[in-house]
Amino acid sequence: MDFPAVNASLNALATILLVLGYVLIKQKKEEAHKWTMLACFVVSSVFLICYLIYHYQKGGGTPFPKTHPGWLRVTYFTILISHIVLAVYVPVGAIMTIRHGLKDNRAKHLRWAKITFPIWLYVSVTGVVVYWLLYQLPVSG
Repeated sequence: MDFPAVNASLNALATILLVLGYVLIKQKKEEAHKWTMLACFVVSSVFLICYLIYHYQKGGGTPFPKTHPGWLRVTYFTILISHIVLAVYVPVGAIMTIRHGLKDNRAKHLRWAKITFPIWLYVSVTGVVVYWLLYQLPVSG
């Protein structure tokens, strides 16, 4: 199985579901929003499982090609570091946001969502960007 491609696809799907969930709640379609966000959480959970399996089997990370220009290397590591740091928050933030939503505690749900949504979206998008920079960008040199 090509875990990096699967993981990027799961991140892309999570991005789509996050944006769809946001649009649905802005349209006041609460039931559709709820199920879309739960689906997003499942997709993100499957991503996390696949990610952990891949890195356990591989025994570490994948080095960034040294033949790429220095500015691209700096850009890659800036995105990667911010992605990793913020990704640590997503499981806790998502669980707390979902928990308050399911309990119909709207004030707390909204407070958590205002923080969790942009972080989760950033992590999902940058997950695809990191994949593209690491595995799809043609090696120069």
